[in-house]
Amino acid sequence: MKVQVRYFAALREALGATEAVEMPNGSTLHGLRDMLQQRSPTHASALARQRAVRCALDQQLCSEDAVLSDGSEVAFFPPVTGG
Repeated sequence: MKVQVRYFAALREALGATEAVEMPNGSTLHGLRDMLQQRSPTHASALARQRAVRCALDQQLCSEDAVLSDGSEVAFFPPVTGG
């Protein structure tokens, strides 16, 4: 399945605004974040587990155990972002 990943604030500066990702059916946000960390050293640093990163699925804040579906929009951002 294909999901659209959007980055905000410092993550956007490091990784760009958006990228499309193919994931297996039944994947979670946790699995997506793990997969993205493997894309490059920059991804690994920006999305590292020891960094505080919030996530939203289809514009709703959620935990990383949320299950993705085809066409989902995922957003990653720091806990505090400016306007």
